[in-house]
Amino acid sequence: MATFTRMVKGQVRHYSAPLDMAIPASKQKYIPSSGSYPKGFSVSGTHVGVKASNTKFPDLALISSETPCTAAAVFTTNKFQAAPVQVSRNILQTRQGQGIRSVVINSGCANAVTGKGGLEDATNMGAKVDECHGLSGEEPSTLVMSTGVIGQRLPISKILSKIPTAHSTLSSTHDSWLSTARAICTTDTFPKLLSTTFTLPSSPGRAYSLAGMTKGAGMIHPNMATLLGVLCTDAPITADALSALLKHAVSRSFNAISVDGDTSTNDTIAILANGAAGGAPVTNSQNSDDYSAMQTVLTQFTQSLSQLVVRDGEGATKFVTVRVQNSPDYDSAKLIASTIARSPLVKTALYGRDANWGRILCAVGYTQNVKDGVVVPDRTSVSFRPVDGSPELKLLVNGEPEQVDEARAAVILQEEDLEIVVDLGGGALGPQGAGGEEAVYWFCDFSHEYVTINGDYRT
Repeated sequence: MATFTRMVKGQVRHYSAPLDMAIPASKQKYIPSSGSYPKGFSVSGTHVGVKASNTKFPDLALISSETPCTAAAVFTTNKFQAAPVQVSRNILQTRQGQGIRSVVINSGCANAVTGKGGLEDATNMGAKVDECHGLSGEEPSTLVMSTGVIGQRLPISKILSKIPTAHSTLSSTHDSWLSTARAICTTDTFPKLLSTTFTLPSSPGRAYSLAGMTKGAGMIHPNMATLLGVLCTDAPITADALSALLKHAVSRSFNAISVDGDTSTNDTIAILANGAAGGAPVTNSQNSDDYSAMQTVLTQFTQSLSQLVVRDGEGATKFVTVRVQNSPDYDSAKLIASTIARSPLVKTALYGRDANWGRILCAVGYTQNVKDGVVVPDRTSVSFRPVDGSPELKLLVNGEPEQVDEARAAVILQEEDLEIVVDLGGGALGPQGAGGEEAVYWFCDFSHEYVTINGDYRT
């Protein structure tokens, strides 16, 4: 009874951040010990105490470039768009994606549904950063993001008083990048930070860097989710190319993940490119080898970064990949994958380690807005694919149920990682194996812990 009471009060959490904000041992493997960060960028994570309960952890992030950047962003589609979303979108539109110097982010309060006062607060945050850069009186050049509780005003005086501290402690060290990634966390159990190096065909001997941080653990589902993300690169990319590249990458990464099927008011993924590493600018041209290469690099990078959000899903015990293949069109495949990913019955079965493939099949069957001929029952197959490379466990083949090896299913479902494969058999394209489009989605299971976390979120 005492244990139950503590759980109800939110004091016992096995898969969420400990009350002292220590990173759980099982999540330590996702924390990079070093990084390859883009030239010309510096960052800082500063403690403000946006939430009164936060007495020591960084909750103000600042990312700045020594020189103006081209920039692009993808925002939430929620109709109740938070003040920082509105302010940042307006800045990007006014500047046409050029001349951006910084991104400032606070955690602990979303500054969402806060009226005209919230818009003023978001504007003042960016203006204070510009002032620190000596850019007062010019067009705003700082994007603003916020995350946390909806419907509350920011303690704006506290935040504005700490922005000069954040500016004075800007650094390009790995520890600074990690501290900055931690500053944007809310219910996250670990800071999510990645970096990589790459080359472009036009400059094979020139090394470019790409770094990114994101936050999110709950209220995660396109388009988009309670997540924020900032990407920085020292590659030279034109504004229109950067916008197209980001939209393509996000559609296959941050808009292809789900934790709980909810979409928030603040979601923003932004990218800044300062060109500090030199070389010819990447342009939005269908015949550009550099553009194709950059698209591959950015898409793969954002997929890896967004998958960390799923791995940190509130209360999650499993990381699940759902692959819908042999579809006549990509959009239908993605709709089906998304429906499976947000099905509470699928998610709870996986938490209970139950090979209940009927729930997966039902989700396929009730997916809305799928074109006629995409889902044909006697061409549809479902299987579990183990991550260890062993043969997949067939559950349904061409509409006929298999005799499931329950012992092997139990072994597969014991693992943290699992892949579900739904083969549509080509749909309108023809018989099984005719080929077609494939969509991949990443999601997690649904546990008791998720209810515990969200039952006392505001406290």
